Amino acid sequence: MDSASDPTPPRPKNCTGFPQKPSHNSKRQSSKQSHKQSLQETRRKGRMDRGKGEDEMTNKLKNLDLKCKQKATGTGVAYSDAFSRFHCLWDTSHSECPERVVTIVKMMEEEGLLSRCVQVETRAASEDELSLVHTKEYIDRMKSTQKMTVEELKSVSEDYDSVYLHPESFTCACLGAGSLLQLVDKVMTSELLNGFSVCRPPGHHAHADKMNGYCMFNNLAVAARYAQKHHAVQRVLIVDWDVHHGQGIQYIFQQDPSVLYFSVHRYEGGSFWPHMPESDSSAVGLGAGQGYNINLPWKKLGMGDGDYVTAFQRLLLPIAYEFQPQLVLVAAGFDSVVGDPKGEMCVSPQCCSVLTHMLMGLAEGRLVFALEGGYNLQATAAGACASLKALLGDPCPHLPCPGAPSESGLKSISDTVSALYPFWTSLQTLEGGPLSEKESLPSPVCVEIKLESSSLGTGLVYDQRMMEHHNMWNSHHPELPQRIFRIFSCHENLGLVTRCERIPARLATEDELMLCHGSAHIATIKSTEQMKPRDLHRLCDEYNSIYISNESYKCALLAAGACFNCARAVLTGQVRNAVAIVRPPGHHAESDTACGFCFFNTAALTARYAQSITHEALRVLIVDWDVHHGNGTQHIFESDCSVLYISLHRYENATFFPSSEDANYDKVGQGRGTGYNVNIPWNGAKMGDPEYLAAFHNIVMPVAREFAPELVLVSAGFDAARGDPLGGYQVTPECYAHLTHQLLSLAAGRVLIILEGGYNLTSISESMAMCTSMLLGDTPPLLPPLPPPHPNATLTINNVLRVHAPYWRSLRIQSKAAVSFASHMVCQHGASVLISVPESLRLSLPSLKPKGKRPSAGKKSPPHITPDQRRQQSIPVMTSPASPATAQEDSGLDELTQGLCLLDLSTSSSANSSPASVPVGGARPKVKPSPQRDAMAMQEVSPLKVMERDSEEDGMKAESTAAKEEKQLASEVAVGGAAVAMDDQQSCEPEGACGYTKKSVFELVCGTVDMGGDTMYVVEPLSWCPHLDSVRPVPPGGMDVFRPCEECGAEMENWICLCCYKVLCGRFVNEHMVTHSQVSGHALVLSFADLSVWCYPCESYVHNKMLYEAKNSAHLTKFGEEIPPIN
Repeated sequence: MDSASDPTPPRPKNCTGFPQKPSHNSKRQSSKQSHKQSLQETRRKGRMDRGKGEDEMTNKLKNLDLKCKQKATGTGVAYSDAFSRFHCLWDTSHSECPERVVTIVKMMEEEGLLSRCVQVETRAASEDELSLVHTKEYIDRMKSTQKMTVEELKSVSEDYDSVYLHPESFTCACLGAGSLLQLVDKVMTSELLNGFSVCRPPGHHAHADKMNGYCMFNNLAVAARYAQKHHAVQRVLIVDWDVHHGQGIQYIFQQDPSVLYFSVHRYEGGSFWPHMPESDSSAVGLGAGQGYNINLPWKKLGMGDGDYVTAFQRLLLPIAYEFQPQLVLVAAGFDSVVGDPKGEMCVSPQCCSVLTHMLMGLAEGRLVFALEGGYNLQATAAGACASLKALLGDPCPHLPCPGAPSESGLKSISDTVSALYPFWTSLQTLEGGPLSEKESLPSPVCVEIKLESSSLGTGLVYDQRMMEHHNMWNSHHPELPQRIFRIFSCHENLGLVTRCERIPARLATEDELMLCHGSAHIATIKSTEQMKPRDLHRLCDEYNSIYISNESYKCALLAAGACFNCARAVLTGQVRNAVAIVRPPGHHAESDTACGFCFFNTAALTARYAQSITHEALRVLIVDWDVHHGNGTQHIFESDCSVLYISLHRYENATFFPSSEDANYDKVGQGRGTGYNVNIPWNGAKMGDPEYLAAFHNIVMPVAREFAPELVLVSAGFDAARGDPLGGYQVTPECYAHLTHQLLSLAAGRVLIILEGGYNLTSISESMAMCTSMLLGDTPPLLPPLPPPHPNATLTINNVLRVHAPYWRSLRIQSKAAVSFASHMVCQHGASVLISVPESLRLSLPSLKPKGKRPSAGKKSPPHITPDQRRQQSIPVMTSPASPATAQEDSGLDELTQGLCLLDLSTSSSANSSPASVPVGGARPKVKPSPQRDAMAMQEVSPLKVMERDSEEDGMKAESTAAKEEKQLASEVAVGGAAVAMDDQQSCEPEGACGYTKKSVFELVCGTVDMGGDTMYVVEPLSWCPHLDSVRPVPPGGMDVFRPCEECGAEMENWICLCCYKVLCGRFVNEHMVTHSQVSGHALVLSFADLSVWCYPCESYVHNKMLYEAKNSAHLTKFGEEIPPIN
């Protein structure tokens, strides 16, 4: 059934593509002939009319922004010989010696790093700048030491803990702080991307009014305050990986929510210096700063790379992405590097590079390092050089001892997670409870692949001949030849192609295809080169979601061969990484059959080819973020421990293509491959950036790091991108950039991105261009403020964690707070009552909705106010971590009890949430209320007054419609077969464990979701929006819902503006209503197809009594009867 398309405007485009803008004469001609055109012809004409109005305007704006915005480049190093002028006058063997900085600078010179950096001139911090943190009395006392005798210096030093003074100490300390301020200035003004101050004395132990631990002035604290005062920085992250706790920084900022301080340090129950209980994980900040102080205290010696990397991945990064700092300052102490006499830890210098790379995804890469501790001269210099290499953009090296974190390390991380759990929604993804005590999979033995060169280039393969594969019966099939053309054109327009090294494509040989596929399957596809159209059509019917032309076999060979050449170039060091713009896709192809637009499994073949040319069991990671499960890839490697396959995909309880339970989280592999197949199946919600980032932070990257791959392949389908007609998800290009950046810390940066699906020409072009930009070393872009992950995503993530914890030790992090998570409700008398609610049950509870304005459709209000949200709302004291999302505190214990009573424990949590099924091709069946649910509501409405109130607030449910992102730019995608009979789809049975269900050929295009036998699409509208006042009275003559578009004459999928009552076409045609709204600023429009009302600024459907007149007029014209009043 056809219905109106979503009128939501597309995202601004940064690349243009064909067809060109038609003339006005062609539009007038089409208007005259519109009555004779079929729906398909109208849509075809709409696609050929791209270029006009909105496209031109958004392209110009986006390109203008790209040209005008100054991109920061370069790494600054601040150093002065003056830093070596002071030393301990009464202990010549003191560990805090001038040789520390001299050795670092010498090694930087020897390795050619300083010549690649920008030398930043140092200066002394002024007394006013120092007073941003320190008291005037303290500054004056330190200043007076310049003229003291040795005995006086020694006497003053004894007033403090672990310090010495020299006549040059004050001058050098001012110079050290000032060098950091110089770097902050240059980074915040985009003169430099990042910087490293090789300074001494260190600073992170210094208090506001006293010296401590070799430190006079707290360099990083001064820099943070300076950035806030002079550069209007609102959020600063300070990361302290010195082996000693930086208690000075903690004390200075412990009540300040604008500075997030993270310290990972040796503690051993307080027996290690500085011997303070405030260094433990329970110290989370005070007052308004609660939640902004993160201490990760190690309980034992010898913590290694696995412990530090897991701490960053599972604890720091989730919180940092939620905090969204604008500047990252690093207290870079290297006394945790193996060989340091004070730290006694086992961190490799290479790990410092990995940790630095992980931080570079934050704050648009604005990182400033300040040298702190480190007392083994060579180890300190090696760690500093490794960090500087990462700042310069060099690939992350292999870790010499990769593997799982230690049991002690996991315990420490879990304790800190528990302490911070109430304050950060990103940590509340983790359920409590024991995970596994089994021995994990054996740690890999890392054998460094010798490279023929140290090229830092990015390879790119594209061959226009792959466009020859086409659908002879439906030229608007979503797997269009133009997909790769548009992607490549976008790369050209953004200058990415010229920055890459072109790699030629070639045809894969039949022997190479047999690395994964059977000879019979290869012969069948090869025979299609000579088949007649009738025979091709008959063969298509034998497969699931496949079309074939005479050119298909050759194009599939080109796609595989192109990826082989990329893999060889990466593994032989000709390029650092590569991107393959290829088609047809491959991840659905089984070893013996084609499936889902795929003939040969390109990613699987590339993995086997890479292993064949290295002559060893090369460890290959395949990350598949296509919205559809890569059934073929899973089955090919499910018994192989040399290939780790991780798939993030829409599942909908096995009703989303390929509609097989093999895609569920409990399918972990077989035999030797057990544990090496990781499925992350999404259910029941429109997943986007928060969910994908949460999955990467908690599952993908921890498992991948423990696996320690030597090559990373990405099955990069972009049909989870916002606006894709098949996926219906909301992942942004910016999010894909961050996912790519994280993957680049693996396998020494050897990453190959292979195009799979993605059917919105604009979103796939922007998304893949973002990925290529990351491969080239560009800085990840800023992400918008992220809501918490959807509860259904949280449920999925925890299911995966529980199933795979026996195999991967890095997943065994648990929160004690989650086990006894308490729902804090305020009763009628104001008394607080704590009720222990199991986490899985809490996720399934219906939310208690606030009074007043509702959030936009498709967005979720956080379950409590996070520290970041509290700061934005200027709330001085943090709300109780388990309090309701609303500021209205009139919800009592009875409401929670009533909510529990409503919960049907026999159903899955996905059933309790709003279905997020995606209508594709215009198919949007009307919503039919469930008889069972109506009956339940009749029985329980009396005691549940809260549900009555919610019902009054929400108003009537909107007829089924798709949200903005689900159909954004869908006019670029022609989806055929939308009217396939549902009976045919439901009558087919699964074919064993082959990985797909033998349903309609167009099931992949149309999608199905099982809702008790019916297919149901629901989007809940807003009950109010601030733009309702712009609605004007209906004209005296009423509405004519059969009027054509006033611009092009199209008769299908039209909308009427409720401000000026112009009738214009929707997105599936020529997008004239989109352009009209952008030009005029008119917000609300009504669909002639289903009479729904869309608000452009709110990006949501709206249903309110103020819309009754317009809806009633349209309904009267269309159906001859009025609608009931809207309450």
